[in-house]
Amino acid sequence: MAEIIVEDKGKKGGKRRPKKQSTRIDMTPMVDLMCLLITFFMLTTAFSKPKVMVITMPEKTDQNDKKEAPKIAAFRTLNVLLTEKDGLYYYIGLADPKKPPLPSLVKSNFSKDGIRKVLLDMNRDLFTKIAEYRDKRVTGKLVVADSIADQTIKDMKKDDKKGPIVLIKADKKTKYKDIVQIIDEMAICNIASYAVVDINDVELNMLANAPK
Repeated sequence: MAEIIVEDKGKKGGKRRPKKQSTRIDMTPMVDLMCLLITFFMLTTAFSKPKVMVITMPEKTDQNDKKEAPKIAAFRTLNVLLTEKDGLYYYIGLADPKKPPLPSLVKSNFSKDGIRKVLLDMNRDLFTKIAEYRDKRVTGKLVVADSIADQTIKDMKKDDKKGPIVLIKADKKTKYKDIVQIIDEMAICNIASYAVVDINDVELNMLANAPK
């Protein structure tokens, strides 16, 4: 706000001279506004949490290390292949040309009746178990802290021996958003074990001959 001080030095009955005016800026409202802005940014900074996507990557192995890689049951191994134009294929088992025949490649998509349905069917036991546990917390039948609930769910996933082990593989033409989308499906379906790995030459040939 500004305050105007008027000085009138004209004589009585005579012609008045132009008034000289001076201004003074009142900074009090600016100080109040500054305090409000500081409080706003402090609160929004404290409440906003960074959003991080956790991706499980394969560990680098030493060529001189003779330790055998862990064996994965073929019936639990679900290979998800991503390609151009939002293409998504999957097959169950291992594609080993030394042990023919190769598994059949199935075309799918990101809809609820696509890869999500496949994941839920293979992970039904663990998904139902976690869903029931969360439902008990929502309805108040079970009262536990968030940290304890998170650890309990992690233990459920760790102890699971029937659910699928998903290997996500993308070729060079895959869009980044498709990788993000398939990882979101892992979280939605409560998949305990999944990893993003490199696609091999056998799988590239399978994609080349797959129905479009």
